[in-house]
Amino acid sequence: MRKFRFSFNIFGISSRQEFVDECRQAEEFGYDEVFSADHLGMAAPFPVLIAAADATQRLRVGTLVVNVPFWNPALLAREIATVDALTGGRLDVGLGAGHMKWEFDAAGIAWTPFPTRVVALERAIGELRRYFEGNIEQPESPWSMPRPVQRVGFGGSGPPLLVGGTGDSVLRIAAQHAQIVGVAGAYQVKGAPPGTFRLGTAEETDAKVAYARRWAGARADEIEWHLLTQAVIITDDRRAAASELLADVRRDADAIGDGQHVISVDQALETPFLLIGTVEEIAEQLRRARERWGFSFITVHEPYMPTFAPVIERLRGE
Repeated sequence: MRKFRFSFNIFGISSRQEFVDECRQAEEFGYDEVFSADHLGMAAPFPVLIAAADATQRLRVGTLVVNVPFWNPALLAREIATVDALTGGRLDVGLGAGHMKWEFDAAGIAWTPFPTRVVALERAIGELRRYFEGNIEQPESPWSMPRPVQRVGFGGSGPPLLVGGTGDSVLRIAAQHAQIVGVAGAYQVKGAPPGTFRLGTAEETDAKVAYARRWAGARADEIEWHLLTQAVIITDDRRAAASELLADVRRDADAIGDGQHVISVDQALETPFLLIGTVEEIAEQLRRARERWGFSFITVHEPYMPTFAPVIERLRGE
């Protein structure tokens, strides 16, 4: 059974010093990694990672996740290889197919159906491997494409690869290609505008993990299974806290006519995507999640980074 690893993702940057201080505090708390997202309106992901690595001694850095349809594979390969070199091989590469239509519209990038974006994701993995292996001719360039420091992912030619999602096609790609597989907990609501999500249940997670493990085959136990949690609430009354959280979620959902898709309190207490309880109860919840689904790599959203720190202390080394 894998030991736990812990990470948080960056939502925004108010100033250089506050960002540096946050990364250093996370390192002191025992976090293993900091992630940046690739959303329009947020900071550019790769400069954030270089700054985070420069501010800390041991934190790994990664993307959660690169929006592949935003990128030309050659330029993406250059970014990844450069960051891996400048961070001394501390990079994990998370890739995704994109899911927020408004970002594409605002950037002037064509929004394509999900199956088309999935094909682009799988093709990009292959293209990145070709660049990292040095199999791209550059007859008119006096320079050579930078190469990653790490030789773990992309067929042993680049940094570790993380792919995750809820759709079967993305999970198949993850299971076949990635060293880190994330089974996501945010499900697109059918019939609703793109970007309208609901939280996944424990039973749905059972099915998704089983599906991914079937595609992974013999390498299923070699994969590091990743969990992105949506909230961390330290409380002595799990049920009351879950009820309060869901009341807020339901109000937001009702405002867009989606209230029927909110999970129940019992489902909220069982799903792996919400961490609610005392520090020991949350630690035990994560132990059970590792036993049931294999989740050993845990990410919390930036606002919960300090809140989750006592749980890391409780689980460190397990």
